[in-house]
Amino acid sequence: MMVTGLVHDYLLVMRGAERTFAHIAWCFPRASIFTLLYDEEGTEGVFAGRVAGTSSLQRLPVRQRGFRKLLPLFPSAIDRLDLGEHEAIVSSSSAFGHGVRPRAGTTHICYCHTPFRYAWYERQRALAEVPGPARPLLDRQLDRIQRWDVEAASRVDHFIANSRLTQQRIGDFWGRESTIVHPPVDTHRFTVKAPEDFFLVVGELVPHKLVSEALGAAERAGCRVKVVGTGPSLKPLRRRFGARTEFLGRVQDDHLADLMARAKAVIVPCVEEFGITAVEAQAAGRPVIGPDQGGTAETIDDGETGVLFPAGDFDALAEVLRDVDFCGFDSHRLQRSANRFCVESFRRSIVAQVTRLTGASEHPRPTPIGERTASQAADPPGAERFTRRAGGRISGSLRR
Repeated sequence: MMVTGLVHDYLLVMRGAERTFAHIAWCFPRASIFTLLYDEEGTEGVFAGRVAGTSSLQRLPVRQRGFRKLLPLFPSAIDRLDLGEHEAIVSSSSAFGHGVRPRAGTTHICYCHTPFRYAWYERQRALAEVPGPARPLLDRQLDRIQRWDVEAASRVDHFIANSRLTQQRIGDFWGRESTIVHPPVDTHRFTVKAPEDFFLVVGELVPHKLVSEALGAAERAGCRVKVVGTGPSLKPLRRRFGARTEFLGRVQDDHLADLMARAKAVIVPCVEEFGITAVEAQAAGRPVIGPDQGGTAETIDDGETGVLFPAGDFDALAEVLRDVDFCGFDSHRLQRSANRFCVESFRRSIVAQVTRLTGASEHPRPTPIGERTASQAADPPGAERFTRRAGGRISGSLRR
């Protein structure tokens, strides 16, 4: 059996990238895990007993709330992370994880959620989030990180992208080719219900998610909206749209599944790399309204499982909300579409890709849920109960 090590940027909370990494860890139950920073409580015990190494930054009294201050230190810290002896390393990266330096002869495969957004395609947003006098310093830091990023990517043997948009960015920024394995979505926890007279928005309430623009479109269309999520934009959104919009904050998994199943449709306002919410909505039998770029363009069949509008055109979104009959969509067709992205499919694909790229003759193979074997006794505690708290799905960014 090939000796495999696993790497993730930082394991501080359980959001989209961490949940995907947890499924990768499930596929390789004997693999040790390495990361820049680790918080067992913040990650709900999912990786307990498996984290074999952290960076020197772990000694600092910094976790989720303060880790962004360590940005200039992350490249050198990941460079020096001691991975020990492994025949293969599988890194999970939305920022720095791909920058590890395995020992000579080790095959390094990177599952990329996105190249570091603030070094490449969202730099102006990063600069806008700091006081004016600090912006030149941050700009120079991001220049250095960008140069490091290109060099780090050149050392990776193989890339796996989570979507077509990420695959394009890997090619544009790093000049590298990649295959695609879409992230896992727990489609089995949803059931179909009769739709009611409201639309649903789910996500982090921050400006770049464009929730304000979507609610403005709904207001012009005369539609009711429920919003799941929290964040710094919550108070201003509530002040402006509270008359027609219900803000629910964070909700438990079963409540979110119920809301999705009862919504006319789920609105995804902004371009996402993949967008788990769009797939979850389809699993609940409800159509999705999303931009014609990024993940929604990849997961929605326009007119069949949802409606695509020109990205950033919220007048067009208002027309869709006002004019489309969302009760006419086939819920069973929607569920079939969602099942393309189920957990079992992801696990099979990851194992197949790692086996192919390493040339290994044997790897642990995913067993269907409910058919656990003795060989999987090393699964991380809680691996089958990745509780999702809606509205906290940003991964690999300075907002985390």
